[in-house]
Amino acid sequence: MNSLGRIVAVALAALFGLILLFATAYTVDETEQAIITQFGKPVGLAITNAGLHFKVPFIQEVNRLEKRVLRWDGRPSEMPTKDKTYILVDAFGRWRISDAKQYFLRLRDERSALSRLDDILGSEIRNAIAKHELIEVIRTTTDRVPEQDEVLEKARGNVGQLYSIKKGRAKVQQEIFESAAPKVAVFGIELLDVQFKRINYNPSVQTRIFERMTSERQQIAERFRSEGAGEAAKILGQKQKDLQEIESEAYRKIQEIKGKADATATEIYASAYNQSPEAVAFYEFTKTLDTYQRILTNDTTLILTTDSDLFKYLKAPSQVGRGP
Repeated sequence: MNSLGRIVAVALAALFGLILLFATAYTVDETEQAIITQFGKPVGLAITNAGLHFKVPFIQEVNRLEKRVLRWDGRPSEMPTKDKTYILVDAFGRWRISDAKQYFLRLRDERSALSRLDDILGSEIRNAIAKHELIEVIRTTTDRVPEQDEVLEKARGNVGQLYSIKKGRAKVQQEIFESAAPKVAVFGIELLDVQFKRINYNPSVQTRIFERMTSERQQIAERFRSEGAGEAAKILGQKQKDLQEIESEAYRKIQEIKGKADATATEIYASAYNQSPEAVAFYEFTKTLDTYQRILTNDTTLILTTDSDLFKYLKAPSQVGRGP
């Protein structure tokens, strides 16, 4: 009986020791950090080293917090830009717990932290959007000077109006980050990054804005077509002018060549038929026959005087081949 009692006592002592060990020892994972609280109040510094640790049993409690980078995903919100264009902005961010004790005292859990981030980051994003034109929030390139377009300048509203980009999307995001980081640091939170996920027009006015932008582009296209038609007419007119000049110059050269050819032919004929009086008479006779063939037809009535040179071969055919 005494032996059995000792066994029971040893077993109870071992069980109590085990319970005490489990109540005293705890482990911290590499992805987390811990805050020890005693009667609900933090005790000591945050435990950030992974491994086995010990606490006062039963009166101290382990509160585990994330050590990894956490995600903040903001709700899409409608807000106006500097040029009074209402847009839906969907942003996200990255953060982590930098001061676990301060974080535990001010926020306690991740849900409270996300709620606080919603308030601070949402406000800073709204302020940044209100200080910049839409193009600054959308485009990342800078130092762009847009060309002045008369059609866009005369169009109604500011949609389609091109502003010069001085900062760009990346710098606007950097402004939000620099403004929000000190405000969340008081809660033991380190803000790592803030970026825009999506920017879109308000659905209620999106169709109207797209129709206006389409109308503006159609005006620009119509202007280009008009300018193109004017240039085409100008080119065609210049073509006709050049063509007439070319044809006129070609005709002049043709007549000049024909004149020279006729002069050369006449010179050749003259040298050929002036070799003797008979040759001259024969040339005169052939040319007169050519003239008869051209002017005398069945319907021709010709009245000539008897002393006409054209009539002499009709009057005295025997003179053919004789000199004058």
